[in-house]
Amino acid sequence: MLKLFSKIHVFLYRASGGRIGGRFKAAPVLLLTTTGRKTGTRRTTPLLYAEDGGRYVIIASVGGAPRHPAWYLNLSGNADATIRIGSRELEVHAETAPPDERARLWTLMTRIYPGYDAYQAKTSREIPVVTLTPAAS
Repeated sequence: MLKLFSKIHVFLYRASGGRIGGRFKAAPVLLLTTTGRKTGTRRTTPLLYAEDGGRYVIIASVGGAPRHPAWYLNLSGNADATIRIGSRELEVHAETAPPDERARLWTLMTRIYPGYDAYQAKTSREIPVVTLTPAAS
């Protein structure tokens, strides 16, 4: 069911330039497109994000599931990806935030979506915080 909802979300977001699906409650949503580490297939996932000094910050939570999301594993295999914010598309390079930066960015993200704290409490894994830096044009 979650995969179906995600596909519909991506379709509506793209078709409307982000007017539909561009926010979840008060939090902004971007579309992240990664390349499958095993299949090479491009896959798109809607994710909450925050901006931080020219970068975009996302959280690999999967609602506190015991395993990392597929998109995060894909980024571990190929850190170059594409994001769409509204109708604007950007090539980005992903990095997992180091521990000192993770704490600050986690606080930034929980301000826009407090549910991340509950997700972290639900799992024994440390939920990764990922930064997406736009490629130089």
